[in-house]
Amino acid sequence: MTDRRPRPEKTRPEKIRCDACPVMCYIAEGRIGACDRYANQGGRIIRCDPLTVLDRRIEQGGEIKPFLKANWDDSLSGDALFVTAVGAGTTYPDYKPAPFIVSREVDGADFVTVVTEAIFSYCGVKVKIDTDRHLGHEGAVIRSQGEAVGLMITSEYGSQMMSLGGVDHLTGGSKPEGRVTCDTLLRLCNREAVELVVEGGATVIVQAGHPPIVDGQREERMRVGCGSATIGMFADQWQGLVDEVVVVDDHITGVVSEHQAGKVLGWPDTGIRILGRRSTPGRYFQVAEPGLGWGGTNVTDPLTILGGWNPKKGAHPGLTLLMVSTTGEQYAYFVLDEDLVPQRRDLPETLRPSVDLIAENCEPALCTVLFMGGAGGSLRSGVTKNPVRLTRSVQEDRTRVTVGGAPAYVWPGGGITLMADVTQMPDNAFGYVPTPAIVAPLEFTLRRDDYRALGGHDDKARTVEDILETGGDYGADIRAVGPAHDKG
Repeated sequence: MTDRRPRPEKTRPEKIRCDACPVMCYIAEGRIGACDRYANQGGRIIRCDPLTVLDRRIEQGGEIKPFLKANWDDSLSGDALFVTAVGAGTTYPDYKPAPFIVSREVDGADFVTVVTEAIFSYCGVKVKIDTDRHLGHEGAVIRSQGEAVGLMITSEYGSQMMSLGGVDHLTGGSKPEGRVTCDTLLRLCNREAVELVVEGGATVIVQAGHPPIVDGQREERMRVGCGSATIGMFADQWQGLVDEVVVVDDHITGVVSEHQAGKVLGWPDTGIRILGRRSTPGRYFQVAEPGLGWGGTNVTDPLTILGGWNPKKGAHPGLTLLMVSTTGEQYAYFVLDEDLVPQRRDLPETLRPSVDLIAENCEPALCTVLFMGGAGGSLRSGVTKNPVRLTRSVQEDRTRVTVGGAPAYVWPGGGITLMADVTQMPDNAFGYVPTPAIVAPLEFTLRRDDYRALGGHDDKARTVEDILETGGDYGADIRAVGPAHDKG
């Protein structure tokens, strides 16, 4: 028998539209949008994370207050607190003023800080990896989760550089490439560990402020210098203790008896022969291929870079030889036998301090991640009704740019192209939108008179005290963090 009783109508939770980014999510009550940054709470779009304030008083022994709202005493000054854009919300669609335009007095002068979370399609990261181990050839594609996200660029002094992201990877390729690129940038900027694979090279785990892990091996030391520089620094430490020293290096291998440092000290010739391309006396290029061995070469046995010894130029039985890498991690001591063939011996204790000195002069190996983006387009409308005036003010050093409170380097030339160190920013300072693009905190600070002159939204300025008391359009939760992130 069929039940003909009327069934209760299904009711769907009412959704509201979020306009914080171009995706324009419809969000049900109690749910979060696709970016994990905005939610529907009580029929209102709120920012899930609290506005972040840098509080210098924490450094002075003050209490860390997870949420700052009211009941501040008279000791509060405009210079004590810096309102960052972390958790502030966005200007999108960009015709409206920034979420917070903060008025404060610093050293008797009236300043404003314009605070917004900016959506960056034109952005990426530059990664500096302290290692002598060969990561990959310049121009090699770098992959994350199987997708191309960047490339190897130049080798620097004791470091290798990567360029990751950029608009072509974010939006110019396939959807998976854009999604993975955005995810990789977000994790790196928020100081998470990310595994990157260099085509034809190494697999590297990169995390800002931490040692790189290359093919499963954690790097501990950044080299003291190239082989030539090491000879120059420590030649006098070896004089009288050993007949010859070779510092093995992928870039410039040094030989003390031929090197100018040795000549100045009166070092005698030894008849040594290096299998490499001689640059200048005591300095050799291309002694081996790049790799994970001695001094960033593929060498595991250092004797493979030596040719025959010449007795007419000083080689003789009993001649002693120290071979060492540019970090002091690899070293070996040899004595020439009757046939002028090097035979390995234990390192004499007299030479131990010189090897240890190389290691002592090596700095800890770290990964550095710099966020880089072009802060142009319409986001400037959140600062001023005449966007080009903001650009000119930045270029003229009238406006200071910070990213989550961290000082930004602004490139010369047109536009506002900036770089900032992610380790100087509060935790989880970056977000994303599924377009895909990175969301970065951005602050512009300038004198209030200058702000008015460039056509700023001066009528929207509020005091720090008012912001702490009432919050903003996306909620009232505010947190304080220590000032170590604010180096300006």
